[in-house]
Amino acid sequence: MSFFSFRQKIYPLIALFAGAVVLVFGLIGAKTVIASYFLIGVLCWYLIFGYYKQILHILPAAVFFGGIFAGIAYAASHDPQSALAMANRFGALFLAAVPGMATAPVRMTRSLSQVHTPRSVTLGMLIAMSFVPMLTVEIKRVREAMKTRGAGSILNPKILYRAFLVPLVMRLVNISDTLALSVETRGFALGKAPYSIYKRESVVLSDILFALGILGGAIAAVIV
Repeated sequence: MSFFSFRQKIYPLIALFAGAVVLVFGLIGAKTVIASYFLIGVLCWYLIFGYYKQILHILPAAVFFGGIFAGIAYAASHDPQSALAMANRFGALFLAAVPGMATAPVRMTRSLSQVHTPRSVTLGMLIAMSFVPMLTVEIKRVREAMKTRGAGSILNPKILYRAFLVPLVMRLVNISDTLALSVETRGFALGKAPYSIYKRESVVLSDILFALGILGGAIAAVIV
């Protein structure tokens, strides 16, 4: 692959770094309008690099929860700055997750292995990134099963516990066992067991531009 090729699939460790920068600088300057401009700039930068699907997926939740908690903060303090800070915190939290959402777990695992990250960290990252999508699917399946049986609304505490939480926990236990077995059969073992990387991840120009844009925006926000 050419170093000067442009792609949307950012190098996993750079995506992780960018998410951390967005989260840290967004939380540090949450009470300022500059932080809002920084987060808007990050959103535009994400769109330039093709994160349309991830943004459309996460934006409704960010607006919903950010708006609710910003409203609560304003109602409690009658201070617009408190509401702005709460909205910025949720914006930073959701935007920090976007690059990770676009990164396949196997690519993140390969990148961590290339820099000789301890296997416990690599394995934990792989399981965590694989578990979240599975959790979303299982929640949908349990909800569909509830509708099929006519269980009623989950707003009822008894129904929430018996028809939703108990089946969900049982499914998650089974999934965790399956994941552990799958990881073990694929040769992921803790300790100093030898391993090989069949496909290496490489840094290209777009990765560097992406990181510089995020870092430059954060530095500019601090200076201003």
